Amino acid sequence: MSLGPVMLDVGGTALDAEDRELLRHPAVGGLILFARNFVSPAQLAELTAEIHGLREPHLLVAVDQEGGRVQRFREGFTRLPPAGHFAELYGRHPREARASCESVAWLMAAELRSVGVDFSFAPVLDLDRGLNPVVGDRAFGSRARAVGDLALAWLDGVRRAGMAGVGKHFPGHGGVSVDSHLDLPVDPRPYTDLLMNDLIPFERLIAHALEGIMPAHVLYPAVDGRPAGFSPIWLRDILRGRLGFQGVIFSDDLSMGAAASEGGPVERARAASLAGCDMLLVCNNRPAALEVLDAFADHHDPAAELRLLRMHGRGQHERARLHEQPEWQRAVRCVALLEGLETLDLGLLDPTDPEATG
Repeated sequence: MSLGPVMLDVGGTALDAEDRELLRHPAVGGLILFARNFVSPAQLAELTAEIHGLREPHLLVAVDQEGGRVQRFREGFTRLPPAGHFAELYGRHPREARASCESVAWLMAAELRSVGVDFSFAPVLDLDRGLNPVVGDRAFGSRARAVGDLALAWLDGVRRAGMAGVGKHFPGHGGVSVDSHLDLPVDPRPYTDLLMNDLIPFERLIAHALEGIMPAHVLYPAVDGRPAGFSPIWLRDILRGRLGFQGVIFSDDLSMGAAASEGGPVERARAASLAGCDMLLVCNNRPAALEVLDAFADHHDPAAELRLLRMHGRGQHERARLHEQPEWQRAVRCVALLEGLETLDLGLLDPTDPEATG
């Protein structure tokens, strides 16, 4: 059985009979986990093992584990700093910031892989323009070059731990103030402005074979009359065509308020799929998920199915021995210093290196 085009959620910390039946539906390709699905690392490992055991190839298991405000699993996991802390450090010590970012990304991915999670929806590639509190310190700063540098370091870190990266929210969510969870934001800037600023981090990571991208539920009327996540112009012409992206396109959650402009659940899903999304997220709305699964029961896209297979995690770290690894110890020290911002000298580089002081 191939991986289907729908990613959904479950309500509890263990699967019930209805969940198992649903996850075997041919249109399902993955499951996104939330804080409500988590009690402890041991419980989470049991849950992911059962999910993976339902089908072959196994369903993708994903989570939002960015750090800071957006970290679904906390107890028993390292509390990760927000991306904005790396941006602060980058302003004075760029090379140390990149090194610490890569190390913390490895830590995040290694801890998730040790409990069977395939990938996290990260890194955030939006620029923090001070307009949108939903972005804020989830971004690696306001400057495109810095965001690109730090995001590349993050990608290197998660890959070393056996995890793929997913950049979000294409082509950039930082230029609007409206929360897309509630309503549709409108960014009036012309394409040239976006190309010279917000698109730079996406271009850089695409050039390094970024595995996944999530488009924004944002309308850019100077480019197209449909929000980016439902726009063939943005996804097929620009992202695939001009930028050469070859990875998986994940829709943002189709249950969000900003997606309402496309109609009901099935209309939203069809619009996203026709625009170019390989996987459709339908979260926190079981009736809507059931409607979408019925509508996509016979959907097959061989190219998308091959792309999705590349999102599986590689290898699995032994959780009981993670703490013994020098890489883990180094990363935890970075986290402690970044969280407290006690010092800008993390001791990651030779202090005589001219790049160490930025």
